[in-house]
Amino acid sequence: MAQADFPMVDVLRVRALDGRRLSLRFSDGSEGDYDCTHLFEKDGPMVQPLKDPAFFARVFIEEGAPTWPNGFDLDPIALYVRLRDAGALKAAGVAAE
Repeated sequence: MAQADFPMVDVLRVRALDGRRLSLRFSDGSEGDYDCTHLFEKDGPMVQPLKDPAFFARVFIEEGAPTWPNGFDLDPIALYVRLRDAGALKAAGVAAE
């Protein structure tokens, strides 16, 4: 697999949206919305707090990764690749069609 398949990107901006989604802006200037619903199918001490919408909304960026106060985080490269492969990334500031 070519190195470009897994670009070295960080999340520069994150915002919790309704419906357990995150609005993300990456360091390469692209952005997209990521659906976190699949996380809620799991259980455990790290995921359980995210089921509370108020806690989910407390997401912030730590070292380029979306992170919550309990230390749970998401890999920015994996997020980027999933959004890219789904065709869900767009240049920052460009409206979706």
